[in-house]
Amino acid sequence: MDRKSKKWIIILTLVCAVCAAAWAAIGHFGGGTVAVISIDGQEYERVDLSKVEDEYDIVIDTKYGHNTVHVSRGAICVSESDCPDHICMNQGAITKSGVPIICMPHRLVIQIEGGGIDA
Repeated sequence: MDRKSKKWIIILTLVCAVCAAAWAAIGHFGGGTVAVISIDGQEYERVDLSKVEDEYDIVIDTKYGHNTVHVSRGAICVSESDCPDHICMNQGAITKSGVPIICMPHRLVIQIEGGGIDA
């Protein structure tokens, strides 16, 4: 390889490394952090997951049924539900926007605003 080719390979490698570092930083620090809990289309509570110090539960009892939402730093899930199929519980925790947690019988939706798609 000649000297000019090596120079371009080094420059390209450095650019790729900088891009990868920036992408990792954005994915880690710039994702959505606010979880919005809605019941029957109405906002029930907003939680900034990046500011959660200690894990806690939000107990939701409505005319549709009972859900317990577990909140931890950077994640949220439904830990208990008296709905018949428990799909909301089986989905597990979400950490990014894209795929909400939905409990259809209880008309509960939990979604994270902003950020990348949870995959």
